[in-house]
Amino acid sequence: MVYKKITLIGSSDESFDAATDDAVDRAEETLDNVKWVEVDDLSVEIASVEGREYQAEVTVAFELEDGE
Repeated sequence: MVYKKITLIGSSDESFDAATDDAVDRAEETLDNVKWVEVDDLSVEIASVEGREYQAEVTVAFELEDGE
């Protein structure tokens, strides 16, 4: 088995959990064979948005399909 990792950044105006869910949901919608997600960094954007924007940077690992 071979896995590939990519980095995604989810965002939410509610919480870090919701930002993480945003990234995980998008990964599951657009990638096949997602196996695990690592939360790498949490941050809050306050400079360019009204209120707060919670951000979660995650690494998504998914299994590559065997070539034929």
